[in-house]
Amino acid sequence: MKTQKLLYLSKKDVERVDLPMEEIIEALDEAFKEKGRGKIEMPPKPGIHTQPDAFIHAMPAYIPSLGSAGIKWVSGYPENYKQNLPYINGLLILNNPNTGVPLSVMDCIWITAMRTGAATAVAAKYMANMDASTVGILGCGVQGRTNLKALKITIPALKEVKAYDISDDAVNRYAEEMGKDTGLDIRIVGSPEEAVRNSEIIVTAGPILKNPNPVIEDDWLKPGFFASPVDFDSYWKKSAFENCDKFVTDDKDQCLYYKSLGYFQHIPEIYADLGEIAAGLKPGRGKKEEKIICTNLGLAMDDMATAIKIYQKAVDNNIGIWLDL
Repeated sequence: MKTQKLLYLSKKDVERVDLPMEEIIEALDEAFKEKGRGKIEMPPKPGIHTQPDAFIHAMPAYIPSLGSAGIKWVSGYPENYKQNLPYINGLLILNNPNTGVPLSVMDCIWITAMRTGAATAVAAKYMANMDASTVGILGCGVQGRTNLKALKITIPALKEVKAYDISDDAVNRYAEEMGKDTGLDIRIVGSPEEAVRNSEIIVTAGPILKNPNPVIEDDWLKPGFFASPVDFDSYWKKSAFENCDKFVTDDKDQCLYYKSLGYFQHIPEIYADLGEIAAGLKPGRGKKEEKIICTNLGLAMDDMATAIKIYQKAVDNNIGIWLDL
């Protein structure tokens, strides 16, 4: 039997591949369409929880149209910043879908950050008003950055960003760095209400908390807004969820499972799975004034859609270390 080789990609290697956000959005859009058509295999992610509000999840998925199969073993620890460690850490394994042989092991920090922003952009493609010019970003960490980068691609009319964070240092860095990176007008605001009022797109990107202290009120929300609560329901009061016209998620079954665990206690009836909308099985935005919230939980297929592209580009550009299995 021939010796099998596995490509190891460190965090620096994955960053060096530098897969463009445009390609990630395109790959996720295809994956969501395939999910809507019932062509994705993706069992619910099991997990363990070693500390309050922390998780370590196993996330497998198979996307036949992209030839991508694998699993991500990922952790999220909100208190890691106190040790100068990332909130998200983990590894991703890609397998050959025809033989099952492992193809690659790669760091998943960059992948998780980028594909989460890309998923928001895919949702915005179908549910935001395309002439939206103002976005409120609440939480100026990694997700506040990648979500804005992705939204700028999908919604080219964006001009103004209202940035809020509980940390002055974080929001000041964000304004300086993202202003240079995106060319958008980044305005620092002093409260969640300032970030939300009159914003046409809203992204909340704080830590995911089982017992949050939500602040966003329904009467802050502009008719016609589109929101992506990356942090589940941590920022959103009951009235804000219940009075939206459409509540969408990337996976209905997983959303209801999270609800059984104590999250999403105040969401309305789920209108659709994002895959149903992407595949054209249900309409996204029907009227300009509709208030729409899409909560993407973060799916394994997002990771696999991104990882196969990274693997292929790494092989083509001789990036990474080949190891014997």
